Amino acid sequence: MNWIFLVVAGLCEVGFTYCLGRAKLVTGMEWWLWMGGFLTFTFVSMGLLAKATQTLPLGTAYPVWTGIGAVGTVIVGILFFDEPATFWRIFFIFTLIASIIGLKMV
Repeated sequence: MNWIFLVVAGLCEVGFTYCLGRAKLVTGMEWWLWMGGFLTFTFVSMGLLAKATQTLPLGTAYPVWTGIGAVGTVIVGILFFDEPATFWRIFFIFTLIASIIGLKMV
């Protein structure tokens, strides 16, 4: 169950970075709404990470959480914010994924 909490926490990290990216593009009341989403996702992400680390080793949970957030944020950036999908960017994302899997296996 705590692995599910950890995965959802990582996805919430992607959510708060998406909200931050959207807030950068707007002003006024819409900025405040996106920042409210940012704060909500941040609190949920941190709470679920804390819950997951009650039974999962911190040295495993934290890299998995940040990895989900990093990979997800790059994908969101490419899909929604017109960031480049260069060979090297994709290569290093796969390297990051392989490193997280390797960490979990050892």
